Amino acid sequence: MSMFSTGILVLTSPLHVLPLRIAPVLTSAAQVVERTLYIHLHPGLNLGTGGQVRPAYIPPVVDLCALISRLYSNAADICGHLDVRVLLSNVRTQSAALNGNNGPFATPQTLSHSPEVVLTDFPVQDSGQSSLVTQCLQKYAGHCYVCKPSLSSVLLNPRIAEFEEDRRDAQLKPLETFSDVVVGGTFDRLHGAHKTLLNISCLMANRRFVIGVCDQELLKNKVLKELIEPYDQRVQKLQDFLNDVKPSLKYEIVPLSDPFGPSISDPELQCIVVSEETRKGGEAVNRKRVENGLAELVLYEIQLLKDAHRADIEEEKISSSSLRTRLLGTLLKPPSPQLHLPLDPYVIGLTGGSGSGKSSIAHRLEALGAVRIDCDQLGHEVYLPGTSAYHKIIQEFGQDILKEDKSINRRVLGGKVFGNQERLKALTDIVWPEIALLVKKRIDQAKEQGKRVCVVDAAVLLEAGWTYLVHEVWVATIPEEEAVKRIVQRDGVKEEDALRRLKSQWLNAKLIDHANVVLCTLWEPDVTQRQVLKAWTLLQQRIQKRQETTRSSL
Repeated sequence: MSMFSTGILVLTSPLHVLPLRIAPVLTSAAQVVERTLYIHLHPGLNLGTGGQVRPAYIPPVVDLCALISRLYSNAADICGHLDVRVLLSNVRTQSAALNGNNGPFATPQTLSHSPEVVLTDFPVQDSGQSSLVTQCLQKYAGHCYVCKPSLSSVLLNPRIAEFEEDRRDAQLKPLETFSDVVVGGTFDRLHGAHKTLLNISCLMANRRFVIGVCDQELLKNKVLKELIEPYDQRVQKLQDFLNDVKPSLKYEIVPLSDPFGPSISDPELQCIVVSEETRKGGEAVNRKRVENGLAELVLYEIQLLKDAHRADIEEEKISSSSLRTRLLGTLLKPPSPQLHLPLDPYVIGLTGGSGSGKSSIAHRLEALGAVRIDCDQLGHEVYLPGTSAYHKIIQEFGQDILKEDKSINRRVLGGKVFGNQERLKALTDIVWPEIALLVKKRIDQAKEQGKRVCVVDAAVLLEAGWTYLVHEVWVATIPEEEAVKRIVQRDGVKEEDALRRLKSQWLNAKLIDHANVVLCTLWEPDVTQRQVLKAWTLLQQRIQKRQETTRSSL
């Protein structure tokens, strides 16, 4: 079966049956669509008439909230690689429907990604009916959305007969809707739980939807905060998603520097949508509103989505922190081409702040077969009597830095550069180029020995500008408070001295900005080992692909 980048799935099963059919339908859809799957809800739609079925409004009912939650939960379990988006343009209250002209789609809605294929769960009774249904389906999709001119259609026929249940007389309870709705969150790496929250909020909002996005102070205590997407990127993804879901709403996306934002000061807001874990925050909002002389907001609570793929260090719910954890060891961004470097060995530059566990990671990579090049050790070598750096350092800093045996007294030398950026730069301008020459020599030796991978273990890899020596940059990271504890325990220094040491180095966020791969040693050693194994396995795949590409171009 052909694969399409973007598709739209028209669900026609009765609303009381749909929750049971979602899993097999999504499983089938994932075999056709590989990037974005839009979902259009039209329970009861009959595509078997052969005519042009026009879109119609469906009312917002309580069951729709549970259905939306089920859709995103099943999508996370079954087809997590797909960007699933439930569309709500045809979901309107009766009063809004009466005011509408020519149904919910006066003109076809333009989506962020134009569908290339339309799919449906509509059951075909016999093969002779298929052609009529597919034609009707294509015309229906064209009435609703701007699709690719060569729109294909696929009839999904998952085994759903066993789910049939006669509830034709069931009464659907109307969903209470509001003029203005508000939510808040980090919205990092927009996932199924975010989409559930946003979709249900859109469903309940008739005029305006206010979204507070955590920024600055509110991100400080987040797990792997340095991997959180930039604010502007998170906002852009929100806008794209919301404009697809319900373009008729007025959206206001605002940064949150405190837990409340506009929710405690906007008199037009009527409802706040919360989850089980943020309900107390919603209650705090209402207390603040009362203090400010405003009416309380209706609190609408949605359930958290369970994460079927969670690891032992991850949360039970679908969360951004878990997704960030899964990025560890993966390629965050492709390495810049280093055409001046030979194909072999492939060189990893590994860096990280004090206490980050960088060297322990380097030793783990060495155990897997990499040649470890310890730049701390090389740094000691360049100070040895008789070396080029030795004579330059004496010339720059004087004879008084020498011990009786004519070796350099590093403590005395350190005193001359401590706190003096100009003198420190004079020293590093001498030492760093010499270390780089030794690194290159070690890499050449590894090449002669037929080694495939080298790991340059260097705390100052980026500061020294040694990236020209490596194919990829890997960064070991640890939260600052944990790094302080480790330095205190390891070196026997005071907390303020450990913190001062960290502040003198590049911050985690700056290091990660330059990283192709990030690893974190916050958890137990076996967790670190799993990260390293993942990173190593993916690295071997990249090396293999690189070699195949090179051979094919010869």
